[in-house]
Amino acid sequence: MNLNRRLVLASGAALAAPFVHAQDKPVLRFAWWGGASRHQATLAALKVFEQRHGVRVKAEYMGFNGYLERLTTQIAGRSEPDVMQINWAWLAMFSKRGNGFTDLNGLSRELALDQFTEDDLAYGRVQGKLNALPTSFSARVFLWNQTAFGRAGIALPKTWDQLFATGPAFRSKLGDAHYPLDGELYDMILLSQSYIQQKHGTPFVDPARPRVAMNAAAALEWVRTYQRLVDGHVATPLPLRASLGGAEKPTEQQPDWVAGRWAGNYTWDSVVGLRASTLAPGEKLALGAFPMLEGSRDSGLFGRPTVMYTVGRNCRQPELAARLVNFLLVDPEAARILGRTRGLPSAKGALAVLQQAGGLPPLELAAHDQIQAQRDAGRLIRPAPLFEHARFQKFMREVFETIAYGKTTDAEAARRLVDEGNALLSRIQ
Repeated sequence: MNLNRRLVLASGAALAAPFVHAQDKPVLRFAWWGGASRHQATLAALKVFEQRHGVRVKAEYMGFNGYLERLTTQIAGRSEPDVMQINWAWLAMFSKRGNGFTDLNGLSRELALDQFTEDDLAYGRVQGKLNALPTSFSARVFLWNQTAFGRAGIALPKTWDQLFATGPAFRSKLGDAHYPLDGELYDMILLSQSYIQQKHGTPFVDPARPRVAMNAAAALEWVRTYQRLVDGHVATPLPLRASLGGAEKPTEQQPDWVAGRWAGNYTWDSVVGLRASTLAPGEKLALGAFPMLEGSRDSGLFGRPTVMYTVGRNCRQPELAARLVNFLLVDPEAARILGRTRGLPSAKGALAVLQQAGGLPPLELAAHDQIQAQRDAGRLIRPAPLFEHARFQKFMREVFETIAYGKTTDAEAARRLVDEGNALLSRIQ
């Protein structure tokens, strides 16, 4: 039996319902966020599912802003959609004990779980209960403007020492307005954490327990590593970004990036296409190596599912909802329709469908393979969901903002990260 045939069977196509009048059709609610391309592709895929199964899917979609707030209200009122697109970190908010969503283990007959690796499934488990399945996996990569580095007369960095040396080189060769690396505040927080994780063997938040894992010395070096990137002219300073239309303005919308004055970006691999799309003619984008300290077993590379699908705890038709989840994740026709609108698929068969069809951007494939190599080698350690909890994120950003604007000492910032971090984790666990 060929791959496509097996996946069609796995998606539940053979269970398609006979024709029924529209008013008699079962109705499923499906909520997601995204942009126009994701909306259009998802609506087209849902039409196929409706035709196969004799159901109606009520699409509830919007942009990201306001989505979490709406979902929070719905879940609190037990009126959440049957199937929901969520961020991985939201499992820690809505399902602390694994009871916030339907346990997909009990719906395994409707799901082709063998299409996912054990690591993929582990991201969706909470206390042994399978709460969610990933659409794709995303992690951080370096994107370098090779042309700009040529103007600076230096090679693309491969080690941490080489990375730290790019700042002075760019400043001396090209001037103060030229930076080797751009990124939002969170990008630089994660990059600095990677260095500390490699050197000290621990992330900021313990993956197993709700506590800060860094000791005082590691937290202090984390703060100083961030300062080193900025003070050493490696990374664009936060006040500069804020003065140019907003501190969180995407890199591809920055004129300095377009013109090649900002020559790199540390970002999710899922936005490679966006970053490349605005570069001026003649500027060439390349994937950079991820630096590793000698002897380090943990890359410190931050990665997690791009988005996940889950079935609501109060869903009245869980088997049918699971079939929809399965269809969206593993069905060959759905894979062709959805394409890369939620990243390169985690499901093996769906990824194979896209690879066989051709046309996948080489840079995106290279980034995917780089990340997968870290996962296969066991150097990408699953982070703590609480690290991306909304309240914890706000706390971390506030601390690093005080550093960026010179409103605190590095020692005081490190103390806050440990002491106040522990206190907050104990409250939100």
